[in-house]
Amino acid sequence: MPKTENSKRNENSTNVKNATPEHKDKNEEIIKESTSDAKSCRIFAVANQKGGVGKTTTTVNLSAAIAELGKRILVIDLDPQGNATTGLGIDARNFDHSMYDVLVHDVPLDSAIEATAVKNLFLAPATIDLAGADIELVSAFSRELKLKKALELVASDYDYVFIDCPPSLGLITVNGLSAADEVLVPIQCEYYALEGLGQLLKNVQLVKTNLNPQLEVTTIVMTMYNASTKLSTQVVDEVKEHFGDKVCKTVIPRSVRISEAPSFGQPITIFDPMSKGSVAYKCLAEEVMANG
Repeated sequence: MPKTENSKRNENSTNVKNATPEHKDKNEEIIKESTSDAKSCRIFAVANQKGGVGKTTTTVNLSAAIAELGKRILVIDLDPQGNATTGLGIDARNFDHSMYDVLVHDVPLDSAIEATAVKNLFLAPATIDLAGADIELVSAFSRELKLKKALELVASDYDYVFIDCPPSLGLITVNGLSAADEVLVPIQCEYYALEGLGQLLKNVQLVKTNLNPQLEVTTIVMTMYNASTKLSTQVVDEVKEHFGDKVCKTVIPRSVRISEAPSFGQPITIFDPMSKGSVAYKCLAEEVMANG
């Protein structure tokens, strides 16, 4: 892994301390530039309390689509089911550390990061061990900020970080929200689309108030859109009425090919690059990047 921004900043701080007067200004500019670079990484928590809304599918395919545009991406799998991990072709037998070790045993995050088959796309994987992490973290110091502190050391190495949160509101999800700057919420174009969303927004506000003042819901993605039904259009209109410009113009269609891709350990952009689902996620990638 490349040097983290913190190590670069420490080196630059030493340079300033020992510099001659004529070099101080230049070194101070370097430090400011490094600090600015560190802030350029956009960190998304992908969350929805309701299951089956395309949360992991959106995490995997959106991150892959942005990576193909030349950006360096880190996906953090916080779901004990590990669907983002298998969806990106990473086998649990082939890595030594997972997000469980990072959160519970304070293993450095960069020790858990794996390269995927997609250029520029990296993954911090999850295993079923995470299922018990909520209980194990109860007595931990700064338990809600474990991921935030771990991510601070590597965030400057990436342009985007996508944190795939579990469909629950326990300590693992709170860690994801505390570490992020933005929340991306996938909503399916079906009955009860807004079910549970009110509670999620309340929890986002609680985290914002008590742990992470920068946190904002910035992106709503409509998934499983069926152009042949009136219901899908009605649901999109209803969500836009609630959230306005936060709703992405790009909608993700219901697609058999999107559903098949995870079983091959590939994002849809690799599995079937010309499919409607792949084209949709590529358009979504451009939209998300443009809104940064």
